[in-house]
Amino acid sequence: MNSNLTFEFTVDKANSTVNVKRVFAAEHSLVWDAFTKPEILDLWWAPKPWISKTKSMEFKVGGRRLYAMCGPEGEEHWAIADYTSITPQTNFTFLDAFSDNQGNLNPDFPRSDWSLDFTDENGSTVVNMTIKHKTLADLEQILELGFKEGFTIALDGLAEMFDKR
Repeated sequence: MNSNLTFEFTVDKANSTVNVKRVFAAEHSLVWDAFTKPEILDLWWAPKPWISKTKSMEFKVGGRRLYAMCGPEGEEHWAIADYTSITPQTNFTFLDAFSDNQGNLNPDFPRSDWSLDFTDENGSTVVNMTIKHKTLADLEQILELGFKEGFTIALDGLAEMFDKR
């Protein structure tokens, strides 16, 4: 893996927000596809040894991705992404939440509001992700579940995919 590429993970407790910046050694359109096509998302979205399995996905405003994070011992943790805006190749936003396998929200966990911006920089693609939570308690709950560690592993998996091409 190209370890010289930028990876930043910052927590802004005052605004209940996580900011993630990741640079990928890949063409812009390939990185966009990796975040917006279910067959590619399922290759990296979960932290290894877990895998992601998309049950359904409509990448459009008002559309939804319903997927499971599947563990090595048969565990399944379901989640949804409800797409709220899409500017092709530039930005998309969605509301993220844990759910059941039918997409019904799990009330024990908070929703988060994601915004992903895609830009070019020196032949690489930069993805800036802003993940906003309603309250600091919601943010802290997600962090306690291991979000930073799990998402870092998943993004490393995507970077490795690009390195192998």
